[in-house]
Amino acid sequence: MQIAMMGLGRMGGNMARRLLQGGHEVIAANRSPGPVQELASEGAIAATSAEDVVSKLSAPRVVWLMVPAGDVTEQQIETFKSLLSPGDILIDGGNSNYQDTMRRAKAMESTGIHYVDVGTSGGVWGLKEGYSMMVGGEADVVEHLRPIFETLAPAPDKGWGRTGPSGAGHFVKMVHNGIEYGMMQAYAEGFEIMKQKTELELQVDQIAEIWRYGSVVRSWLLDLTAAAFAEDTELKDIAPWVADSGEGRWTVQAAIDEDVPAPVITLALMMRFVSRQDDSYAAKVLAVMRNQFGGHAIKKEG
Repeated sequence: MQIAMMGLGRMGGNMARRLLQGGHEVIAANRSPGPVQELASEGAIAATSAEDVVSKLSAPRVVWLMVPAGDVTEQQIETFKSLLSPGDILIDGGNSNYQDTMRRAKAMESTGIHYVDVGTSGGVWGLKEGYSMMVGGEADVVEHLRPIFETLAPAPDKGWGRTGPSGAGHFVKMVHNGIEYGMMQAYAEGFEIMKQKTELELQVDQIAEIWRYGSVVRSWLLDLTAAAFAEDTELKDIAPWVADSGEGRWTVQAAIDEDVPAPVITLALMMRFVSRQDDSYAAKVLAVMRNQFGGHAIKKEG
């Protein structure tokens, strides 16, 4: 299948590579030329602008935006809205707020351009392991895109699906990230409790490895935490400062709007704010987990 990938950052670039490896024709575009040239050397077709992207695609055109949420996404959507034709498909695979997605889908209706939102999870490991994709949009349009999703997913029939109409994909991804906050916080607090029990001489790297197999709390997040501990159990060069990229806040707001009690996710978000004020081993564990699964930057001490 032919598809254009606009935005070749940590995830977009590797998604384009996975599509190339799956036999798809990929038109690659990015604000800076370096990633485009790199992907062109791997088999992608280089494009220099949105206009160039559209000119290289055959109808019905498929353009996947993998750019930062907010103004950048808004600008890209407006640009392609003016260039694409009825029947073409525009995909937003970033972490847009689902309310923005619903608004954009409504505005796109009169153009005849199909708008699909894909909440995408997998981070820097997606190229090897595949991506989890939560898809919102018209059922027949999603079905048309099936070959793309089957290639990007961990398996053709696993890790992806249409979750509902426009906005559903980004809403489900938002809640996914809120849950992620809670899971990460629980692990971080548990390891700090053990770290503080010095008289028992507990080794957190050993315990993480024990828990990885057969334990009720085994998970991919635990695997990544164990990988970080294997490098340094003290995390001495890691600043206990943990960012939040927005989805946790949106999940808490959605819980408030729907009158749903969500104390674990809410407190996990609050703890990220605490990390910006105090020295905390738990915050260091959170920071390295984010780096392990998503390649997010770590602030160094000093």
